[in-house]
Amino acid sequence: MSNDAAPRILICRMSSLGDTVLTMPIACALREHFPEAHLVWLVEKTAAALIREHRALDDVIQLEVGWSESLSRLRTTARMIRSHNFDVMIDCEGTTRSGYLGWLAAISQRIGFSRPHSNFLNRCFNTEQVNSVFDHLTDRSLELLIPMGIHSPKVRWHLPIPATARTWATSWTRNSPNPKLAVLDPGSGLISKHWDAANFAKLACHLRSAYQYRSIICWSTEAEREFANRIVEQSRCSASLAPHTDLQHLAALLEQSHLFVSGDIEPLHVSVALGTPTINLHAATTDRNCDTYRQLTLQSGGDEESSHGSSSPGHRSGRKRKRQTSHAITFERVCDAVAEIESKQRLLRAS
Repeated sequence: MSNDAAPRILICRMSSLGDTVLTMPIACALREHFPEAHLVWLVEKTAAALIREHRALDDVIQLEVGWSESLSRLRTTARMIRSHNFDVMIDCEGTTRSGYLGWLAAISQRIGFSRPHSNFLNRCFNTEQVNSVFDHLTDRSLELLIPMGIHSPKVRWHLPIPATARTWATSWTRNSPNPKLAVLDPGSGLISKHWDAANFAKLACHLRSAYQYRSIICWSTEAEREFANRIVEQSRCSASLAPHTDLQHLAALLEQSHLFVSGDIEPLHVSVALGTPTINLHAATTDRNCDTYRQLTLQSGGDEESSHGSSSPGHRSGRKRKRQTSHAITFERVCDAVAEIESKQRLLRAS
């Protein structure tokens, strides 16, 4: 690096909102190790909202729509990035376009993954490849910092939440009749993927009677609102309908909640980043490398639920699994997961 004390570093995680959240600890670790560094995150529009205003970053470069659709557009983007005079690029993507972009931008040190987490051309364009020990994307991404002298950093997210969203969440939850708040999010997509409305309603009743939770049901589209209303109607006054929330307002609500149960993977990652106890009903997920980090995941079919309580290497398998749905997860298994979380919380309070 041209300036070891204050390097200019570009973090390249361009697409996928969920993966952007999972790799956010990279920025925190770099800021802690290089307090004077100039840190910039390269991102596409779809994932820009949650990374913008992050306390560890000096800037966010949001790529224009279609930036990689032609060679001329890619070169224009590379010239723009080259004007920032970066010393290092951390390539979290492992794709041809990310490696080619760093090479075109003439960034001298370009750190990426070795196989199987990058393709052949990406490895050709990057100057250093890291052999990953860990499977989960969060731990694996932090391994990219080893060539910069950062080993086993603490996992921190510091997820940015707009002040307006935080104020809204505070005012909305202020007059809650129950001491604890549970956010239940059925998830987006086809109704066939949902854990059914009757189970969500039963869960809200159980949370109220057993643990004094107030449950609120989140939604973002009209179809999801209809599904959420069915849950509220069957909950015997144990659940209420949340206002319409985008991901930033949902994050503000999750920051003040005590439990999150969802089948939607992106809000699940946000909840984990905020430290909210989380139960993952996203049974259709087949890639556990991108699962909720160190939280309870309930798998359908013959799989047992898994708790990511440690960051030890997981088993890699090329075996394809049959696509599962949340219907196969029983109400009793979710209640057991809630009981496990409650037990852990009691132990934490006692200590």
